[in-house]
Amino acid sequence: MSYERTLTRVETYFDKTATRTWERLTSDAPVSRIRETVRRGRDEMRAQMLSRLPQDLRGARVLDAGCGAGQMTQALAERGADVVAIDISPSLVEIARKRLPIDLHGRVRFTSGDMLSDNLGRFDRVLAMDSLIYYAEDDLTRALDRLGRRTDNNVVLTVAPRTPLLMAMWRMGQMFPRADRSPSMVPHAPARLMRSHCDAGSPGTLTALNRVSVGFYISQAMELTA
Repeated sequence: MSYERTLTRVETYFDKTATRTWERLTSDAPVSRIRETVRRGRDEMRAQMLSRLPQDLRGARVLDAGCGAGQMTQALAERGADVVAIDISPSLVEIARKRLPIDLHGRVRFTSGDMLSDNLGRFDRVLAMDSLIYYAEDDLTRALDRLGRRTDNNVVLTVAPRTPLLMAMWRMGQMFPRADRSPSMVPHAPARLMRSHCDAGSPGTLTALNRVSVGFYISQAMELTA
């Protein structure tokens, strides 16, 4: 499936089908035990990704690519970054805007649309947490090329790792109510992505960071450095 078609499916899911689900998951509201593991896994992954950036981000322009309900956006703004927070879902962007403490609003520009758009300009750093997990290898390689060419320091991202456990849980997920399902993620082997990035002649070096596995949340962090 092409990048454009996948983008449309992701938009439909997050902006229409599961907005309330993700609003609750990213809050302090009680959730099921399964979703609690996803919440804890996402918290752990967010912390890992933020650890790749300086504590003091004053003067840095940072892209939160696929900002969702805004948890990463707030953390970046609290470090002093000038943040562009973009998501394909206008509904989630509005939730993120409402949740952001009023004293941080001057540091964040919220927008909805394609996180790869050249119109967003250049950045010092980019974070893309669980927003590139739906794309096939060729599309993912091209996405990293586009982001890397407009980023002066590093792009920190996540992919779905190709593991037997993840694939088994993905099949189990197909039994959940349709409203609770996300678009199908595409598992990747980090080593193969690194080779693909190198073979494409894209700028920077792509490396694997730590994998987070907490219950039903399994995600692999990677970093593209200039």
